[in-house]
Amino acid sequence: MKKFLITSIILSLVSATIPSQVQAHGDKEKSLSAVLQSMPEKAKMRYGARHPQGTLEFFGIQPGMTVLEVLPGGGWYSKILLPYLAKDGMLIGADYAIDMYPKFGFFSKEKLKETETWVADWTKDAQGWSGKGGAKVQAFNFGSMPESVKGKADAVLFIRALHNLAKFENDGGYLTAALKNAYDSLKPGGIVGVVQHMIPESADDKGANGSRGYVKKSFIISALEKAGFKFVASSDINLNPKDQPSSTDIVWRLPPTYFIPKKDADKKDGYTAIGESNRMTLKFVKPK
Repeated sequence: MKKFLITSIILSLVSATIPSQVQAHGDKEKSLSAVLQSMPEKAKMRYGARHPQGTLEFFGIQPGMTVLEVLPGGGWYSKILLPYLAKDGMLIGADYAIDMYPKFGFFSKEKLKETETWVADWTKDAQGWSGKGGAKVQAFNFGSMPESVKGKADAVLFIRALHNLAKFENDGGYLTAALKNAYDSLKPGGIVGVVQHMIPESADDKGANGSRGYVKKSFIISALEKAGFKFVASSDINLNPKDQPSSTDIVWRLPPTYFIPKKDADKKDGYTAIGESNRMTLKFVKPK
């Protein structure tokens, strides 16, 4: 019994000498890896193009955080974030403003009606994805951010969500409004992580306004700095130099969408060889 007590004391002392940040980092890596390994095979098939572990680590996302995820859609990233953020964390979904959707011009009346109940519908779905021990859930539409969200978030993630906001900026100021909500939702020192389809700086500005899915890196940095954020760093993790769009190419020609006109059906193999889009990965901070 004495031997057991002495051993326990020694182990406790050793543990106490390990810096807390080292312990946390080890737990974080293990936790994120375990979450990613638990995802369905269909989701794992996208890891080679989306690099979720490296991307989330670059942004500094950790368990216990409150994260605002913009345009979470079907929940590809949400289903990773919910168990990773864990019971002490929160995931807040933010969708486009309801009055922006009719401007796309291709949504049916039924689909437009669904946007009106998105907050309740997504919240219910996300609570199911969270499961036992997962993060808490909340949601809102841009332009209607509740007071309870202000100053609450540790991070905001714009993952392939900025091009449509840019597209309609001159027809309603949607990008400006979304970035204002993002700024107001963050704590001082909070992070903004951006993953966005990127077109070369040499491209014509008309083709880089978001309508084809692509925007320029300089445009995104300028827009976020104008909104009050400070640019911190960029990562090459989601770059794909094979994606060199022409002046008329849309990003959705590439996998997994393959939105290709019948006349270009013979190009599908070439698009497969390119892979998913070339994406900038940028990190910003809200000044303290």
